[in-house]
Amino acid sequence: MKITTARPDDVAKLLAFREEAAAWLTRLGSDQWQRPYPADRLLATIRAGAVFMVIDGDLTAGTITLSPDVEEGLWTEQELSEPSTFVTKLTVARSHAGQNLGGRLLDWASDRAYRGGAQWLRLDAWTTNSALQRYYLRQGFEHVRTVCEGGAVNGGPRVSGWLGQRPTAPAVHGFEDETA
Repeated sequence: MKITTARPDDVAKLLAFREEAAAWLTRLGSDQWQRPYPADRLLATIRAGAVFMVIDGDLTAGTITLSPDVEEGLWTEQELSEPSTFVTKLTVARSHAGQNLGGRLLDWASDRAYRGGAQWLRLDAWTTNSALQRYYLRQGFEHVRTVCEGGAVNGGPRVSGWLGQRPTAPAVHGFEDETA
């Protein structure tokens, strides 16, 4: 499997990928990702070089977005002064579920962040998805706090405010890394 940087012509594929994940989450009883993600916001993060895709043959097996920027109102000024990389939109195709692809993507992100000088790999997870929160704890993240105040980037109240972090570190992830 290889990891590549997403291109602007990947927007439709990535939006469909997110819709597949939202449908799966609904079947599990979660309200996560039920509002459509704005295509223009996704395109902006792709153009910024922040969206990455795992390719397995002809299939998109996973995606992750990494950024030095974060949604306003989640992290304190002190935390924001610490070199950090923020993970968003980590998604694994159902065809690749159960293969630790998400864990490998987090290790890849940690390694990339470490090489870039970041001290922390941070994320915000859906506040009502306790299974996802437990997953991140198993992946070495520490729960920092849960923030419920504020609004979501795609409208409505804040729904993704469970904050987690883990120190960055070199990692063996097993991907053929084709990113810059």
